[in-house]
Amino acid sequence: MNRIAAIAFAALASAAATYTPQAPAQEYPAKPVHVVVPWPPGGLVDVAGRLLGERLQSALGQPFLIENKPGAGGVIGADQVAKAAPDGYTVLLTTSALTMNAALKKKLPFEVPGDFEPIAVVAYAPSILVVHPSLGVSSVQGLIARARSKPGAMTYASAGPGTPAHLSAELFKSMLGLDIVHVPYKGAPPGMTDQIAGRIDFHFANAAVALPQVKAGKVRALAVTSAARFAAAPEVPTMVEAGVPNFDADQWIGYLAPRGTPRAVLERLHAEINKALATEAVRAALAQNGMSAASAAPAAKFAAYLRQDLAKWVEVVKTANIQPD
Repeated sequence: MNRIAAIAFAALASAAATYTPQAPAQEYPAKPVHVVVPWPPGGLVDVAGRLLGERLQSALGQPFLIENKPGAGGVIGADQVAKAAPDGYTVLLTTSALTMNAALKKKLPFEVPGDFEPIAVVAYAPSILVVHPSLGVSSVQGLIARARSKPGAMTYASAGPGTPAHLSAELFKSMLGLDIVHVPYKGAPPGMTDQIAGRIDFHFANAAVALPQVKAGKVRALAVTSAARFAAAPEVPTMVEAGVPNFDADQWIGYLAPRGTPRAVLERLHAEINKALATEAVRAALAQNGMSAASAAPAAKFAAYLRQDLAKWVEVVKTANIQPD
């Protein structure tokens, strides 16, 4: 080895001896994080994402930028994240629509849950069965009677095929043998716009979108889809109380990352999300927007819950013979 090579080798050896690599979580995030919300602005998930994004930016020192990618009942946005670089800088904030789509559709461009790394459930939210006041219906039983008297004439809205609004309504139809026409939209707000205008008879709207319109008298709430009454609207009965036995179609909202995202990054996000959810301010803000904050739980529990939720909706689709539009 000549003198120059020896000096270079010694320098490299010295650098290697003193270099201590930082864990990904210590470096993360070094740039803005893109949060893909597969729904339009103003909906349930968008509200939760912007609320938590402010807290995460404050805690981690980088913006958490909401990217609304609506379409195909949440599939377009989910697919973008499934195919993104697994570095923690692109994450998905979605709902039960992820497992519902996997249960309903024979072919998706990604696998659930295989192409995702669960990070944390942030909230739960029931849907609210709402009707236009001009329909002249004040109860679930009244809606059922009207649908039976006019088979094929009534319409219901959804935020797209495979969404909670879609499968909840199809479950309702199949349980009661009703003939009602599905009108899908690219998200909850556009559907509510047509609901308010009287162009749609009813739909199972997410609470964040429905409650302000119920309070304003623009739509009428008939029931909630959860097993228990919703704290933000305690006067509204559950579907079971309204005379539809065994009806339970609550939904979760949660963060997921592309498969292969470093464990340390996932754990950092998980910890900061749960710190935010533990604050009274965040819990109160979620409640004001029609959501119940989730309790802290290991990411592994979310992974198990995803598999259970998928199995549940596979069984619902099969039993109700629900077909994709």
